[in-house]
Amino acid sequence: MSDTAVLINTAVAVVAIVVLIVRFKLNPIIALVVGSCYLGLAAGLGVEETLTTVTTGFGNILGEIGLLIAFGVLMGALLSDMGAIRRLVEGLLRTVGPQRLPHAMGLTLATFLQSIFLDVLLVISAPLARAVAPRLGRYGTARMATALAIGLECGIVFTVPGVGALALAGLLDVPLSTYLVYGLIVVIPTVAIATTIMTFLFNRGWWKPELDELEPVTAAVAADTADTAGAAGAVAGSGGRSAAAGGSTDAGAGGSATIATGGGDAAGARPEPAPPATEPPLILLFAPLIAALLLVATGAVTEAVEWHNPVVALLSTPAVALLIGLVGTCLLGRRYMGQPKVEESLESGVRQSGQILLLSGVGGSLAATIEAVGLGEILGGYLSAGSWAPLLVVWAIAAVLHIAVGSVTISAITAAGLLAPVASSLGIDPVLIALAAGAGSLFLVHLTSNTFWLLQSLLGQTTRGTLKTCSVGVSVASVVALGPILLLSLFL
Repeated sequence: MSDTAVLINTAVAVVAIVVLIVRFKLNPIIALVVGSCYLGLAAGLGVEETLTTVTTGFGNILGEIGLLIAFGVLMGALLSDMGAIRRLVEGLLRTVGPQRLPHAMGLTLATFLQSIFLDVLLVISAPLARAVAPRLGRYGTARMATALAIGLECGIVFTVPGVGALALAGLLDVPLSTYLVYGLIVVIPTVAIATTIMTFLFNRGWWKPELDELEPVTAAVAADTADTAGAAGAVAGSGGRSAAAGGSTDAGAGGSATIATGGGDAAGARPEPAPPATEPPLILLFAPLIAALLLVATGAVTEAVEWHNPVVALLSTPAVALLIGLVGTCLLGRRYMGQPKVEESLESGVRQSGQILLLSGVGGSLAATIEAVGLGEILGGYLSAGSWAPLLVVWAIAAVLHIAVGSVTISAITAAGLLAPVASSLGIDPVLIALAAGAGSLFLVHLTSNTFWLLQSLLGQTTRGTLKTCSVGVSVASVVALGPILLLSLFL
């Protein structure tokens, strides 16, 4: 088949996936499988080879990241039910004070809490953010809402074990330890700079409380909001946790309606367990997660210095490191919640991880099909090796897909799948392609995203206000992230 025919069929497959998700409200998992099968058949692979490619791609990607996603989600469920997130946000407020809280909370959400499911993070942290907003002055709601939006969305794609980060690393064959290190190099300045830019805009009068907030946050409202923080984990149950397509609240066009009307009280959600009578030190709760991430980072360091030790190599393997973290978190849960509540948390984590795993797997199916039809060689001839321009192309592809589909995770996975076959021919480190796809997938979080509607309802914003804090704020972060990514391309 000619190169032109392959390009046309690939474009048709991608457009068909978008239309099936957005127009016909088809589940993204089914849409990606249908698109993969169409591409294989239309490009002449034949029925048998197409099915083999789709199933093999599915199995390969889950073989790389399946356990990592499961372990991360289970750890997050346990930490949420032990009250670790609520206590961490309260501790940040005491430590840095209200004026520095937006930056501190954004960076913490983006870097430290990505094993926690995004719905849970948002629904637990948002009431606390709204309660402290009056202490930040006239633009407090705007600053806190923006910090939450930027921190949460950036963490999904840049920080291990964020679901998007795991999928991007797996699709592009990037060692997880490498993605962990470079993802942090990108996400920390991105969140800090983007939050600062948005604060500057708000302080120059861009935020109009009378138009951008549903009601001014008075001290009484703040107190009532703070009282609801402990119960905000209701969305962590079957309603909220299943809302996401691919592990985030940006499920796509079909999901926004359920959140827009229901706010944080998703139907069928289970209440957050009552806090234990004796709360353990906060650092103890997070110690297993910290240890796991340090082990993964150690693997990157030992690889860079070419030091080999079999014990260190075993413990720093991402699956082993996260398993150690999960076991440690389970032991803490048994000590401070009791075994029955640990089992309940783990069951909830298993339920929410199912769709995440399936979506990541079918993303691998699409990538394998694209590679099988030879798109990588074709695109490699158009993009010059060693240039930073291909990174902008990756960013633009992911941005367009996100605008169309409305899901950060789906657009990042699809963009990475399209470009994965090209990585070896471009002379660019695959980690840069993965990071660029992640950055582009953040562009213009809008009305089709559940994150948008959760931020609107939980922070008391109008749609106009949420367009400023969420849509513009995360788009600024998407563009800002290109800076450190392009700088890294000079050294990798």
